[in-house]
Amino acid sequence: VARAAEVSETTVRKGVSELEAGDEPLGRVRRPGGGRKKAVDLDPGLRLALLALVEPDERGDPMSPLRWTVKSTRNLAAELSRQGHRVSADTVGDLLREEGFSLQAGAKTIEGKQHPDRDAQFRYINERASQHIDGGQPVISVDTKKKELVGDYKNAGHQWRPAGEPVLVKTHDFLDRQGPGKAIPYGIYDLTANTGWVSVGTDHDTAAFAVASIRRWWQARGRHDYPAAARLLITADAGGSNGYRTRTWKTELAA
Repeated sequence: VARAAEVSETTVRKGVSELEAGDEPLGRVRRPGGGRKKAVDLDPGLRLALLALVEPDERGDPMSPLRWTVKSTRNLAAELSRQGHRVSADTVGDLLREEGFSLQAGAKTIEGKQHPDRDAQFRYINERASQHIDGGQPVISVDTKKKELVGDYKNAGHQWRPAGEPVLVKTHDFLDRQGPGKAIPYGIYDLTANTGWVSVGTDHDTAAFAVASIRRWWQARGRHDYPAAARLLITADAGGSNGYRTRTWKTELAA
């Protein structure tokens, strides 16, 4: 047992003796309040100094040195140590969680200036879409999705690999004209069937590519799902390749 547990035989013998004697567990050994003190107990100003860094507009100096940097626990711990508060990154993480903080990404919630008729526009679009759907006519929503570089470029994903053997990628994300280029996904969503279709381009996000994607969807799926269709309602965000200012978009649709 001692060899398997990698402990001394004396410890094992002592444990066996205690089990055979049937003695009750000793319970608490250390008196309440004993042991090493927490960092915030030893340094009462630590918590306020940390909050001044992560909330500079509310509790600290507006010119906080970390206001414009990534507020990782390691960076915060380094700045606190520079200010005279010796603390580890793990302790910083514990303090942030105690204060109700969590690691979060930016949320896209701030919109630009809204048109006064914005609500009426969406109501009109919704009514037209409902009319088409009730009449058995197809309604699709189209948009270009996030473009991705194709090749040995760094991305935010992770994969399991042997330790010390990461996938080697290029130092910079400059597009290599000699390589496969980039992937441009153009998404088509069928509102009635609740199905999606994606065409992937490899050079530019153009109006011709957008309409070609819609045409390909119609030939492969739309005309089979809606054999009696006489009209097609397309909703788009009116920007990019399917922008309302793009004449090619209108010309290709009419072709």
